[in-house]
Amino acid sequence: MTLGPGGPLTGRLRVPGDKSISHRSLIFNGLATGSARVRGLLDAADVQATATALRRLGVHLRRSRGDLVVQGTGGVLQEPGAPVDCGNSGTGMRLLAGAVAAHDLLVVLTGDQSLRQRPMGRITVPLGRMGARLDGRDQGRLPPLVVRGGQLQGIRWENPVPSAQVKSCLILASLGAAGTLEFREPHRSRDHTERMLGAMGVSMRRDGDWLRVPCGQQPHCVDVDVPADISSAAFFLVAASIVPGSDLLLEGVGVNPTRTGVLDALWSMGADITLEDERVVSGEPVADLRVRHAGLHGASWGGELVPRTIDEFPVLAVAAACAQGETVLTGAAEMRVKESDRIAATVAGLRALGVDADERPDGFAVQGGPLRAGVVDSVGDHRIAMAFAVAACRATGECRIDDTANIRTSFPTFPALLAQARSA
Repeated sequence: MTLGPGGPLTGRLRVPGDKSISHRSLIFNGLATGSARVRGLLDAADVQATATALRRLGVHLRRSRGDLVVQGTGGVLQEPGAPVDCGNSGTGMRLLAGAVAAHDLLVVLTGDQSLRQRPMGRITVPLGRMGARLDGRDQGRLPPLVVRGGQLQGIRWENPVPSAQVKSCLILASLGAAGTLEFREPHRSRDHTERMLGAMGVSMRRDGDWLRVPCGQQPHCVDVDVPADISSAAFFLVAASIVPGSDLLLEGVGVNPTRTGVLDALWSMGADITLEDERVVSGEPVADLRVRHAGLHGASWGGELVPRTIDEFPVLAVAAACAQGETVLTGAAEMRVKESDRIAATVAGLRALGVDADERPDGFAVQGGPLRAGVVDSVGDHRIAMAFAVAACRATGECRIDDTANIRTSFPTFPALLAQARSA
């Protein structure tokens, strides 16, 4: 992708459906009793891989007037005769591992080269404690994962880092277990699983920092209207904030409080973003986001902001490069085990465009200054590719971002929507 500086971002856009909610709407309804219609589903490679994997496990999915209809299995999955390919989706693999572990099946979960390098010990260890048998490369820490499920028992588990994927994996495993699952993490991660399964009749209770889930429950299918993804909207929030003259409205964006860290991070820098027409859709808070160009200043990010913002820090680093002063991120070591080492990739990309940026073990420091022309390697990571496409909008000359085919995993319409906003 080659982009140069251009005019302001204006008009109205709707980014695609939320990826986290799209995955969950298919998996949870696939395990439930009845049938459900999912509207606004993200049509991207990650979600398509999850849909294909569910079909391999016996879930019936069909298109109907642009929506996807899911026929629930009532918790009776079938054993596939070959490995189940999760593509590039860590969410798909980790949640499906929990779902499969709840059944007396043998399932091999695999994925593309990138996914096969992502750590799975964070789910294999607690699932093993529940009674599942799992194996994989590097002593079970790397995919492909061999999952042998059935006869699980609820456990008391304190997760060392906030992770909605680990939490969701164990909750899904609890549906086929005995006893009670008790789960705790240092900061609360995104709660789409609790909201959606709660709407499906699954009982859960918060007791201080602990989430308690009685095991052996059977969810019932519910229709889902998927809101626009705030992680995808983040690229336009930053682009409009840093390009002079911009005034952009992003329609129907999910503003779940466990996901709005990107708004808090940008507000801490002086961004001009307002929420309009706030409402609730399928149990999720939604709003239109109005963003105008503003002069940004440096900020410090860490603590509870990190789990609510973990996917947005690459593009926030671009905002930091366009701000006055220094911006420092700490407590975000989780970025190193995403589709790439996003701390290293973000800092390398900023330096390639002439920005003074330093890599820290758990974050980065960015000194605001001009972005110049250059070449950035996205290292096969969709969020790195899109973050530096945003940087190109403010650069002094033409920028080339290499290896951008990965954008299709989460946001295939990004190039077209960016061009639309710049030409409106």
